[in-house]
Amino acid sequence: MVQANAFVEWAHVHNHRYGTSKKAIEERMAQGADVVLEIDFQGALQIKSVFANAVTIFVLPPSWEELRSRLERRGEDTQQVIESRLKNAAVEMAQIHHFDFVIINELFDRALFDLKAIVHSQRLRYLAQHRARLETFKALKIV
Repeated sequence: MVQANAFVEWAHVHNHRYGTSKKAIEERMAQGADVVLEIDFQGALQIKSVFANAVTIFVLPPSWEELRSRLERRGEDTQQVIESRLKNAAVEMAQIHHFDFVIINELFDRALFDLKAIVHSQRLRYLAQHRARLETFKALKIV
Protein backbone atom coordinates (compact mmCIF):
# COMPACT_ATOMS: atom_id res chain seq x y z
CA MET A 1 0.00 0.00 0.00
CA VAL A 2 2.96 2.34 0.63
CA GLN A 3 4.25 1.74 -2.90
CA ALA A 4 0.75 2.21 -4.32
CA ASN A 5 0.40 5.52 -2.43
CA ALA A 6 -2.74 4.13 -0.77
CA PHE A 7 -2.05 5.70 2.61
CA VAL A 8 -2.85 9.27 3.52
CA GLU A 9 -0.19 8.91 6.23
CA TRP A 10 2.14 6.21 7.43
CA ALA A 11 5.13 5.90 9.72
CA HIS A 12 7.41 3.54 11.62
CA VAL A 13 6.36 3.67 15.28
CA HIS A 14 7.73 1.42 18.03
CA ASN A 15 9.38 -0.83 15.43
CA HIS A 16 6.11 -1.35 13.54
CA ARG A 17 4.61 0.26 10.45
CA TYR A 18 1.28 1.98 10.84
CA GLY A 19 -0.81 3.80 8.26
CA THR A 20 -4.21 5.25 7.45
CA SER A 21 -5.98 4.25 4.26
CA LYS A 22 -6.76 7.12 1.87
CA LYS A 23 -9.88 5.31 0.70
CA ALA A 24 -11.27 4.94 4.23
CA ILE A 25 -10.70 8.63 5.01
CA GLU A 26 -12.18 9.81 1.72
CA GLU A 27 -15.29 7.63 2.17
CA ARG A 28 -15.94 8.97 5.68
CA MET A 29 -15.38 12.56 4.62
CA ALA A 30 -17.71 12.12 1.63
CA GLN A 31 -20.40 11.00 4.09
CA GLY A 32 -19.85 14.18 6.10
CA ALA A 33 -18.61 12.24 9.12
CA ASP A 34 -16.13 13.51 11.66
CA VAL A 35 -12.87 11.63 11.22
CA VAL A 36 -10.79 11.10 14.35
CA LEU A 37 -7.46 9.35 13.99
CA GLU A 38 -5.32 8.01 16.81
CA ILE A 39 -1.88 8.39 15.29
CA ASP A 40 1.62 9.45 16.28
CA PHE A 41 3.06 12.92 15.63
CA GLN A 42 4.61 11.86 12.29
CA GLY A 43 1.23 10.84 10.94
CA ALA A 44 -0.47 13.93 12.36
CA LEU A 45 2.00 16.21 10.59
CA GLN A 46 1.46 14.29 7.35
CA ILE A 47 -2.32 14.62 7.72
CA LYS A 48 -1.96 18.36 8.35
CA SER A 49 0.09 18.72 5.15
CA VAL A 50 -2.57 16.88 3.12
CA PHE A 51 -5.64 18.40 4.80
CA ALA A 52 -4.88 22.01 5.68
CA ASN A 53 -8.07 22.28 7.74
CA ALA A 54 -7.29 19.20 9.84
CA VAL A 55 -7.37 19.82 13.57
CA THR A 56 -4.56 18.20 15.52
CA ILE A 57 -4.77 17.26 19.17
CA PHE A 58 -1.86 16.06 21.29
CA VAL A 59 -2.80 13.90 24.28
CA LEU A 60 -0.34 14.16 27.15
CA PRO A 61 -0.03 12.03 30.26
CA PRO A 62 -0.17 14.00 33.52
CA SER A 63 3.42 13.00 34.39
CA TRP A 64 6.29 10.71 33.39
CA GLU A 65 5.60 8.57 36.44
CA GLU A 66 1.98 8.07 35.41
CA LEU A 67 2.96 7.25 31.84
CA ARG A 68 5.39 4.60 33.08
CA SER A 69 2.75 3.22 35.46
CA ARG A 70 0.15 2.99 32.69
CA LEU A 71 2.54 1.17 30.39
CA GLU A 72 3.44 -1.27 33.16
CA ARG A 73 -0.21 -1.86 34.20
CA ARG A 74 -1.11 -2.86 30.64
CA GLY A 75 1.02 -5.94 31.14
CA GLU A 76 1.65 -6.24 27.40
CA ASP A 77 5.28 -5.17 27.10
CA THR A 78 8.65 -6.21 28.44
CA GLN A 79 10.65 -3.72 30.50
CA GLN A 80 12.86 -3.15 27.45
CA VAL A 81 9.83 -2.25 25.33
CA ILE A 82 8.52 0.07 28.05
CA GLU A 83 11.88 1.87 28.18
CA SER A 84 11.82 2.21 24.39
CA ARG A 85 8.28 3.61 24.48
CA LEU A 86 9.30 6.14 27.13
CA LYS A 87 12.25 7.29 25.00
CA ASN A 88 9.94 7.57 22.00
CA ALA A 89 7.45 9.54 24.11
CA ALA A 90 10.10 12.16 24.84
CA VAL A 91 10.75 12.57 21.11
CA GLU A 92 7.01 12.76 20.41
CA MET A 93 6.33 15.30 23.17
CA ALA A 94 9.01 17.58 21.73
CA GLN A 95 6.70 18.00 18.71
CA ILE A 96 3.76 19.31 20.73
CA HIS A 97 4.16 22.87 19.42
CA HIS A 98 2.96 21.67 15.99
CA PHE A 99 -0.48 20.76 17.37
CA ASP A 100 -3.61 22.89 17.62
CA PHE A 101 -4.87 21.56 20.95
CA VAL A 102 -3.47 19.73 23.96
CA ILE A 103 -5.43 17.41 26.23
CA ILE A 104 -3.85 16.25 29.46
CA ASN A 105 -5.21 12.78 30.11
CA GLU A 106 -5.19 12.84 33.90
CA LEU A 107 -8.81 11.81 34.42
CA PHE A 108 -10.41 9.92 31.55
CA ASP A 109 -13.82 11.61 31.90
CA ARG A 110 -12.23 15.08 31.77
CA ALA A 111 -10.06 14.14 28.79
CA LEU A 112 -13.10 12.75 26.97
CA PHE A 113 -15.04 15.95 27.74
CA ASP A 114 -12.17 18.01 26.34
CA LEU A 115 -12.07 15.92 23.17
CA LYS A 116 -15.82 16.26 22.69
CA ALA A 117 -15.56 20.03 23.24
CA ILE A 118 -12.93 20.33 20.52
CA VAL A 119 -14.95 18.24 18.06
CA HIS A 120 -18.13 20.17 18.85
CA SER A 121 -16.42 23.54 18.44
CA GLN A 122 -15.10 22.50 15.04
CA ARG A 123 -18.62 21.55 13.95
CA LEU A 124 -19.71 25.12 14.74
CA ARG A 125 -17.13 26.79 12.50
CA TYR A 126 -18.61 28.80 9.65
CA LEU A 127 -17.60 26.46 6.81
CA ALA A 128 -18.77 23.38 8.71
CA GLN A 129 -22.14 24.96 9.50
CA HIS A 130 -22.49 26.24 5.93
CA ARG A 131 -21.85 22.75 4.60
CA ALA A 132 -24.07 20.95 7.13
CA ARG A 133 -26.92 23.48 7.27
CA LEU A 134 -26.97 24.93 3.76
CA GLU A 135 -30.77 24.99 3.65
CA THR A 136 -30.88 27.22 6.73
CA PHE A 137 -28.37 29.60 5.17
CA LYS A 138 -30.45 29.66 1.96
CA ALA A 139 -33.68 30.25 3.86
CA LEU A 140 -32.07 33.19 5.66
CA LYS A 141 -30.75 34.47 2.31
CA ILE A 142 -27.13 34.53 3.46
CA VAL A 143 -25.65 32.24 0.82
